[in-house]
Formats: sequence, structure tokens, C-alpha cells
Amino acid sequence: MIFGMTPYTLFHVLLSLIGIFTGLIALFGMIAGKRLDTWNGVFLVTTALTSITGFFFPFHGLTPGYILGVLSLIVLAVAFPARYTKHLAGRWRRAYAITASIALYFNVFVLIAQLFMKVPALHVLAPKGSEPPFLISQVVVMAVFIVLTIAAAIKFHPDVVHAS
Repeated sequence: MIFGMTPYTLFHVLLSLIGIFTGLIALFGMIAGKRLDTWNGVFLVTTALTSITGFFFPFHGLTPGYILGVLSLIVLAVAFPARYTKHLAGRWRRAYAITASIALYFNVFVLIAQLFMKVPALHVLAPKGSEPPFLISQVVVMAVFIVLTIAAAIKFHPDVVHAS
């Protein structure tokens, strides 16, 4: 066990943290109108792998984590082709900005939920995960992501890259 986690859990957590870190760079890059291809690529792959690896934990009934994993894979099923097949052409640029931002938001949502479950100082504030401190933090983060997603959808105008 590493930090009280199995190696598999640690791998899943590291994928998630890399996805969040690179996703934030990619999101702010979109808002700045920059492609940041490598950052976006790492973000998409690690975010997809985070969702996929989440399904290999022991199943104890349908949880919000499973639901968000499915939803994340659905939005990534639009983001990947928007970026790599459609090359951000036309409406695919906006589709990518929106779906990539949503996938990132799902990862951050789970991060906050995990922090409230695992960090003692936060857990005492919301032991069931339905108390006001948890709900307020999730609503604030959602509002921030709505603003950032709208900004990315409006400002992301990179040069279109065609397949060579």
C-alpha cells in the first residue's frame, strides 16, 4: 500500500490528477485561443483512462462515480473525433471546447467529492456528502466551469489543422 492506497488505486488517482492538471492548462489555452496540442492530447488520454480504470474497482452498486464515468466517456466520444478526425473545423471547434470542458469538470467534481470523503477536516464538514459545505463547493465549482466553458467556446479559434 502506498499512502494507504493499493497500487491500482494510486495509478487511477495519478491518471486523474494528470488529467485535471493538463485539462486546466488545455482549458486556459482554449480561452487564450491556443491549440496546445500536446497538453490537450495528454488531457484527453488520461481523462479517458481515468474513466475506464474507474470501472475496474469492486462494484458495490451504481454510484455517482460510475455515472460520471459513463457521462465522461460520452462527452469524450465527441471530443476525440472533434479534435482528431474533424480537426476542429467549423462547429467541431466549439463542440470540442464544450465537451473537453465538461469532461474536465466531471474529473474536478469527483476530486472534490473524494476530498470531502478522505480529508478529515473536510469530512467532518460533510460526512454524508450532502451537507451544505459540500453542496456549496460543488455549486461554486459548477458555476466557475460554466463561465470557463462559455469563454472557451467563444474564444477558441485556433488555426484549423488538416490531416497530412
